[in-house]
Amino acid sequence: MKNIAVLGSTGSIGRQTLDVVRSHPELFHISVLAANRSDELLEQQIKEFQPELAVLADEAAYQRLKARYSGKTKLAGGRQAFIDAAAVPEVQTVVTAMMGFAGLEPTLKALDAKKNIALANKETLVVAGEIVMRRVKEQGVALLPVDSEHGAFFQCLQGERRDKVEKLLLTCSGGPFRGRKREELVGATKAQVLAHPTWTMGQKITVDSASLVNKGLEVIEAKWLYGVSYDQIQVVVHPQSIVHSMVQFCDGSVIAQLGCPDMKLPIQYALTYPERQPSQFERLDFWQLHDLTFERPDTETFKGLKFAYEAGRIGGSMPCVFNGANEVAVAAFLRGDIHFLDIYDVIEAAMLKRETILEPTLEELLAEDQWARSYARDFLAKRG
Repeated sequence: MKNIAVLGSTGSIGRQTLDVVRSHPELFHISVLAANRSDELLEQQIKEFQPELAVLADEAAYQRLKARYSGKTKLAGGRQAFIDAAAVPEVQTVVTAMMGFAGLEPTLKALDAKKNIALANKETLVVAGEIVMRRVKEQGVALLPVDSEHGAFFQCLQGERRDKVEKLLLTCSGGPFRGRKREELVGATKAQVLAHPTWTMGQKITVDSASLVNKGLEVIEAKWLYGVSYDQIQVVVHPQSIVHSMVQFCDGSVIAQLGCPDMKLPIQYALTYPERQPSQFERLDFWQLHDLTFERPDTETFKGLKFAYEAGRIGGSMPCVFNGANEVAVAAFLRGDIHFLDIYDVIEAAMLKRETILEPTLEELLAEDQWARSYARDFLAKRG
């Protein structure tokens, strides 16, 4: 039986990870549950899975849970406790399902403790890909992607030589505004942005999907996961979300991974690799599949993808600046403080303002993230 820590257990990916564990109680034991501030949901998860440790990063949420909980699970609270939860000795695999830059330090902590990583937190590789992948190699552990697109690449590459890869074809649903032009997005509402046509996700990633920033994050992630150049990563809009991604090889052959739009499949594969286990997930019905269409992304309207390629090609600390500015802008949009298109202005301004550190240390990346967030907040404050 594999002992698992789920960091971000109350979020979308965390909850789906627990669905996978429910379906295979003979394979998995939840040793650690960790969340940010959803103390009531975490308490329900504790009662069901009986982990040895449960953590809330938010101190107030931790105190609320501590005041009413009387079970056997050990409780801990605070940011450092959340990070330390990644290194519990009995755990073999850590699922990094938390959102944003906050996933970097727990992931590095898990790697230092020689844990295998099921990576759902793409920002970890976006902001510190070189550091993280070097740490993976040094520690001799596995880092397996949980994203549906990167899980697709991973499956398509089984048994194949990486030096024979010509192109990674990264699919993209296009989000709720596919086919719209910039002038049509002026005044786009929060409800419209969050109305994703094929995937049910958390609010932040859904906004990123609408802006194509999320696809840009996945482009940078793919560069580090598979050791390709940015010229070898081509984004293809595929609104049906059935082909999760494809790999084109040097002889022109293309291998694709298909499936229903359900994150539980890549989660289960990451947890059970190299084995495949039975599942009750929905199956594709090819008699009912009438159209699979593919389009070029509009990077002039949806500038998030263009900015991500630029940040990735500049390299060094620039992807960290790109990500930090975006996280602040998205939070401001979700609060109702800015318009949807303002997100692009924040990212672009931060990238133009900051000089790049070409080989940043972890400490420098932490500082760059703080600079990007501070600059983005100041930029928005000055615009009123």
